Amino acid sequence: MNIVYSYFVLDIVHRGHLLMLKNSKAIAGPDGRLIVGIVSDEAVVAKKGKAPILDFSERLELANSIQYVDAVVGQQKYTPYENVTNIAPNILMESESHDEAQINEGKRLMKELGGRVIVMPYFHDQSSTLIKSKITAV
Repeated sequence: MNIVYSYFVLDIVHRGHLLMLKNSKAIAGPDGRLIVGIVSDEAVVAKKGKAPILDFSERLELANSIQYVDAVVGQQKYTPYENVTNIAPNILMESESHDEAQINEGKRLMKELGGRVIVMPYFHDQSSTLIKSKITAV
């Protein structure tokens, strides 16, 4: 059974998120589990310099309501390594939007755990940042 870990800020849920979640669940397979980490407000502020529009509890609830998701956990840091170490999935999903160093660190950790990393495409026309800029331009 595959256990797949994927993580998100999930501030404004959009088609890109749903595609990544749907693909992650497909990789887990019908008997597998998709566990989704939601990055804490504090970790988002530390990484991006400002807080998400939706607070942590709202983002957890949204993730929990998505049909592809089997379980949701809080992620206290922007990087998933603490949760990955504790959960020990056999597949870590990454986005090509993350920098190469972060993806390589994930690969190193997953190799130690006997698993692997799958890097999913980033949907450039589907981003929370782009949606926020369109809203503020109106």
